[in-house]
Amino acid sequence: MNSTVVYLIRRFFYRIVEFLRHWYVKSFLLYTDKVNSYFHKLDRTFAWKITFQNLFQPLYKDYTIVGYVLGFTFRLARLFVASLVYGGVFVVALGAYLVWVLLPPYFVIRLFI
Repeated sequence: MNSTVVYLIRRFFYRIVEFLRHWYVKSFLLYTDKVNSYFHKLDRTFAWKITFQNLFQPLYKDYTIVGYVLGFTFRLARLFVASLVYGGVFVVALGAYLVWVLLPPYFVIRLFI
């Protein structure tokens, strides 16, 4: 009888640790991979790094003053919009993950209140 109780207690704590590892560690790795792949998809549309590298280049190889001014203006606007989109996606992803992280403590607190 004594060894059975010890076994059950050990399995109980083992399952709690496994749940926490699965909920926090594995889900974090999976979620960051999904968010990272979404940012890569967004980068195919906005090309932030390439746009920044060519910020001072003329638009469509038009080496007149108009080409330089329009190229800088359009690329700067594109960088601004892309930064807003990236920031919005990051805030939403972070908020969703924080909700995910806080669910188990919330339910444990609700269980005892």
